[in-house]
Amino acid sequence: MKQTIFQEKYPIYTLEINKNETNCKSVDDILTHFKTMIEGNPAVLFIGIFDHYTHTAGVPDNFISPKIRDAKNIIFCFGKEIQNPGVLAVRPRSIGVAELEHSFVVTFLEAPNPAANAAMESWTKALKRV
Repeated sequence: MKQTIFQEKYPIYTLEINKNETNCKSVDDILTHFKTMIEGNPAVLFIGIFDHYTHTAGVPDNFISPKIRDAKNIIFCFGKEIQNPGVLAVRPRSIGVAELEHSFVVTFLEAPNPAANAAMESWTKALKRV
């Protein structure tokens, strides 16, 4: 799992998984894995799936890298407390999954809650066969 700063301001986590390193055969398989993890945690609520690829393909003057074959986000919320209105700016959470020719790329924005980061990192790493 790699931590980087995207566009000089967004801390993101990224894991690229070769297709031969996972039992998942598609973006939808990976999203099913994440949905199972989300539904298994009573502090997390599944919200939905956003088909980013289809949305972008339908927007006039769009651009999708020819390397990307599919791209979707799973949207959910770790929500045990609301200490102040600012927390609403960083919720809900999203994990993005892109399919390339030989791999899947999983990304998510760093959460202000270390437990949420640890969970998302663990869920993502579990996609790789040991």
